[in-house]
Formats: sequence, C-alpha cells, structure tokens
Amino acid sequence: MPRPDASAMKTADFDYHLPDELIARYPLPERGSSRLMHVDPVKGAVTDRRFADLPGFLRAGDLLVFNDTRVIKARLFGQKASGGRIEALIERVLGDHEALAFIRASHGPKPGTRLRFADAFDAEVLERHDDLYRLAFDPAKTVLAWLEIHGALPLPPYIDRVAEASDDHRYQTIYAREPGAVAAPTAGLHFDEAILARLRAAGVGTAFVTLHVGAGTFQPVRVEDITEHHMHSECYEIPEATVAAVTHTQASGGRVCSVGTTSLRALESAAPEGELKAGTGETAIFITPGYSFRVVDRLLTNFHLPRSTLLMLVSAFGGMDLMRAAYLHAVEQRYRFFSYGDAMLIEKSSVPYPFSRPGTGTLDATRTSDTR
Repeated sequence: MPRPDASAMKTADFDYHLPDELIARYPLPERGSSRLMHVDPVKGAVTDRRFADLPGFLRAGDLLVFNDTRVIKARLFGQKASGGRIEALIERVLGDHEALAFIRASHGPKPGTRLRFADAFDAEVLERHDDLYRLAFDPAKTVLAWLEIHGALPLPPYIDRVAEASDDHRYQTIYAREPGAVAAPTAGLHFDEAILARLRAAGVGTAFVTLHVGAGTFQPVRVEDITEHHMHSECYEIPEATVAAVTHTQASGGRVCSVGTTSLRALESAAPEGELKAGTGETAIFITPGYSFRVVDRLLTNFHLPRSTLLMLVSAFGGMDLMRAAYLHAVEQRYRFFSYGDAMLIEKSSVPYPFSRPGTGTLDATRTSDTR
C-alpha cells in the first residue's frame, strides 16, 4: 500500500465542523466519569464506551506512559512604565530568574523596558525572538515563585472563561510533579486513584516522561500546505527507568500505550533510530500521515482542534479516513471536546492509510455503540 505523501495533504483535509456547545468549558464532577471512544483500524470500528472501561482494553504486561509535567500559573497582568496595560504568557522558564514570554500590549516593549506585574514586582525585557520576549525577573524570588504567588492559570483559549479556583486542581493531573508546562497533558486528566489502582491490580505497568507543554500547542496552522508549517519546540526528559520499562514491555510482548500526544511526542523524539534513549532534549517533531511510529502501540488522547497539528498526529496514528469517521461520529453522538472533554483510545494502524478528501470517497468504518 503506498505511503501517504504529506506534500499532497492540505490543512483543509484535517478540518471538521464542531458545534460550539460540544466544547467542554468545565470538567465533569468526577475525573473518571467521561466517555471513551475506542478506535480500531484493524477492524475499521469505532466503539462507544466509558473511561471506567479502560482497564478492560489492557492486559498484564502492557505499559502506560504518562507525562508528569505540572502546569504553572503562567499568565501575568501588569503595565509598562508608560502606564500601558500588558498581559504576559510565560512560554518557558529559562532559569531561576529568566523566562520567555508572549506579551500582549498596544505596542510591543523594546529591550530595556521595565514591566510591572501585579503591582508587586518588575521584569526587564532583555531581547525579542520573533513573537517571544526574554524577560529578567526581580531576583528577590525565582520565576516559579513569582508565578505561584501572582500568576493565573492559563486555561486554553477555547475554554473562553477566566480560570476559577477549582481549575487549579482540575486542570492538573493527579500525578503532576515537574513544574514547567503552560498547558495540561489533558489525556491524563481522566485518571483518578481508583482507576490507577485497578490498572496496577491488573498487572499493567506505569512509567513517566516529562514534556513541558508550551503555549505554541494552541497556535493554529496558518498555511494550507502542511509541509510549510513550523512546529514550536518543547523540552522533554526520558528517565532511565522509563527506557528500561519500555524495553522490557517490548521484549515480553506487551504493548506501550502513550497517555496523551505529549508523551507520544517525547517517546518518538527520543527514538530517532528506533531505540529509545534516556536523557533530555528539545523536540519540534511534526507527525503527519506516513510517519512510522517506533515506540508507541496505542494512544489514549482527547479530541483535538480542527486543522491542528495534533489532529494530524492522531490521523497518522489511526489512519486519516478512520479518524475522520471517528470525529464525525463523536459530533453525532455528542461527545465533549478538547481539554475538559472525553477521551479516545486509538490502536495503531498497521499500514499507512491512503486518504480520500471529504466527499470523494467512502469511509470504511463500522460504528458500534456500547455505553456500559
């Protein structure tokens, strides 16, 4: 079967209509009470289940890989010395006293400008890199300390509301421990202690990577030819223990299940030659249909924005036509979308799927429903 040609694919091939009311702007009362769609390219099947059914899709010897990044309070409000109001979104903490940030202001601040945040501390603009500004924070506290005291949680723009006190807990996985992300690895938001205990009792292993999700994850694809899109870069770390767990799982016939696209991107970035390596690195990996996955066998994820790089990634994993059918089914069945929405478990397609543009071919997907 021919390998899909990314140069033949357009951003419009990854579009779909999403009614506004299906965007989940608040989480469900219980983490594990969401729905779960199972997508199986081998059977061409899309099945409706509950997230509580997840242990039934795993077996002893399988491995779940989580991203343990912790979301920081990355949004700051303040003013320039001239009195003009500013809003800063920290993209990345560079050290104890420096950070890169997007800045929203009537006029972009020049190097040397001092910014006053929360009427509590100052930061100086050191330089500008494209859309990002490098800031030096008041050395009386670390950047993370200033953010914890005076920052606000940066909810995704599509949630379209101000962060509330409950978001400090719910927009954070229960296993988050490494501060640095400005967006949550949202597939992990569904897990609570009860379901983790059930998975451990079933003999399912767990391992962790760290990938600090940047604000660039919300940047739209502004070009129609997807090969011209420039990905944002994010830093990641793969511990030795995770490499050992993945190697053991593969050798013993188990399946590596990535919890979220961030975990998948870290794992695949750390295995450029097929063998997973421990260590830290930067990744701007852009996964599109035709990519050959080296580490991950299954992907647990939420539903992604139309025309987004993450929708391209899941289309590469499960097959373009089947994923298009899955999203159409999700809209028809009133699934909840995006960060606070429902989940899907995708089996890896065994062959690169050719694709037909919407309206030009028949989607070979059997849609079944089981809401037990």
